[in-house]
Amino acid sequence: QYKKFSSGDIIVIPFLGDDVITDTQQIIPIIDTAPNVKEYSVRYSSGGSVEANFRNVVLKDEKRNRVGTTITGINPKKENEVTSLSSLLVEGTFIDEFDSDAIVIGSFLLGKYNANEFPGLTTLTDTGVGSRVLVKIGDSSKEFVIKGIVKSKVNEVDGKVFMLESEFKKLANRADLNANDIAIRLIPGADPVITQQALIASGVGEEGRVQTSEEAIPQFLDQIKTTFALLGNGISLIGLVVAAITIFIVIFVNAITRRRYIGILKGIGITPRAIIISYILQSLFYAIIGSLIGILFVFLFLKPFFDANPINFPFSDGILVATPLGVGLRTSILLIATVIAGFIPSRMVIKQNTLAAILGR
Repeated sequence: QYKKFSSGDIIVIPFLGDDVITDTQQIIPIIDTAPNVKEYSVRYSSGGSVEANFRNVVLKDEKRNRVGTTITGINPKKENEVTSLSSLLVEGTFIDEFDSDAIVIGSFLLGKYNANEFPGLTTLTDTGVGSRVLVKIGDSSKEFVIKGIVKSKVNEVDGKVFMLESEFKKLANRADLNANDIAIRLIPGADPVITQQALIASGVGEEGRVQTSEEAIPQFLDQIKTTFALLGNGISLIGLVVAAITIFIVIFVNAITRRRYIGILKGIGITPRAIIISYILQSLFYAIIGSLIGILFVFLFLKPFFDANPINFPFSDGILVATPLGVGLRTSILLIATVIAGFIPSRMVIKQNTLAAILGR
């Protein structure tokens, strides 16, 4: 969702210590002609505040209905092509190129969408679509009407105010044309690393940091990804152990109940090695059939189901991530564990005395 609704496939941001991307107008033609680039959105942003009910008389000790936020100036058409921002509207309509006195506001800034209050959270109360608010950047301020409210579960969207870039430049007294970030959407299936390297080689990397969405992801989102990866690996490990134990029990019970036959085989000259290999092949047969059933179940049922019905987490929509490479790696580990689980019990039974095995002692 961060990639889809905020950063795009690639994002260009200022260098550490800089506020803007230097020589933005020089690198835009390079981005426009870069390989695999489908659309891009140039954004201008600054810290500011939004105040509701600003016409009301405020008493001496009364707190103003104001919230600090990031004000972002956009080209509505370009932004929509890159991030589909209008699809996130929960109320109202999206701004267009003629809405010089209108804004779109993130739901995180409104009290009606944040019922659970906690220290440090400041929201606008009694404010919604049609409300007039005072937007302030530095010493400049202007009155706007809220035209739409967006909600995406991405703080980089839900915690911002969006307006026309022309109005932002006036409000922020921004004389230069240098942007604060440029989000780039690639054609479907394109490798972002290839385009990233091409942009850097073309000189874009000299004016700002060129990052893929994976590199630009905020730290807390990266920590969430890491946590879920650890949970997934832990569950996989438990599944691997259970599968190995199950195979061990099946082969051990099979070998124990057939001790007499194993003794006869040894007695007529079949080598212990050949008998052990036969049980290993039997365990591999179970593992391969079970893995194939599991893979078909995952890719034909579970993955499509969660893609169509994602889990509604507070911070994102959860889907099942199952890649051929990941599944192949886990299957290979399972097969190795299966070989060991088949070898140990068969080896234990084979080591018994041949005569005692034939007599069932």
